[in-house]
Amino acid sequence: MLLAFHKPFGVLSQFTGDGSPNRTLAEFGFAKNVYPIGRLDADSEGLLLLSDEPELNARLLHPRHAHDREYWAQVEKIPAPAALQQLAAGVMIQGRKTLPCRVWLLDPQPQIAPRDPPIRYRKSVPDCWIGLELVEGKNRQVRRMTASIGHPTLRLLRVRIGRFWLGDLPAGQWRELDGAARFRVFENVIRPI
Repeated sequence: MLLAFHKPFGVLSQFTGDGSPNRTLAEFGFAKNVYPIGRLDADSEGLLLLSDEPELNARLLHPRHAHDREYWAQVEKIPAPAALQQLAAGVMIQGRKTLPCRVWLLDPQPQIAPRDPPIRYRKSVPDCWIGLELVEGKNRQVRRMTASIGHPTLRLLRVRIGRFWLGDLPAGQWRELDGAARFRVFENVIRPI
């Protein structure tokens, strides 16, 4: 079984609490024995996959099976083309350079439902949405990357894994993926080892 879940803000990518006020996956009615494949921080939103098939976890998360993940980040200020090129080339975070990635200003800017609680808003500081396509997923990587170029992330949404898109799945909802959707997630990953 493979499930796509639209993880809301303030939800941990785990079934047990960690002592924080964040909610857990336990309250969303998943089938028994599923677990998240990868993770999203509690303050990130979007596509999270869950499965009861251990081999999928190994195949999707192992670095040799690098696959692309697309994120939309709402950042402070409007990044100049040079700042976006700097992100694309890789930036130093926590003593290591990130892998090159694809980065662009989303045009048109997406209309995303407001978050609860809302992001911080400053009248004198504009914000915008950028897209990032990464093949690595270090802890809080996108947030650290955008901060390193002077554009802190206000809101972060994972919209795609492989060729599978979150689409219009509402926050807090999930669905089981059929054969075609599974293929879009794993088409470049599931190969003989």
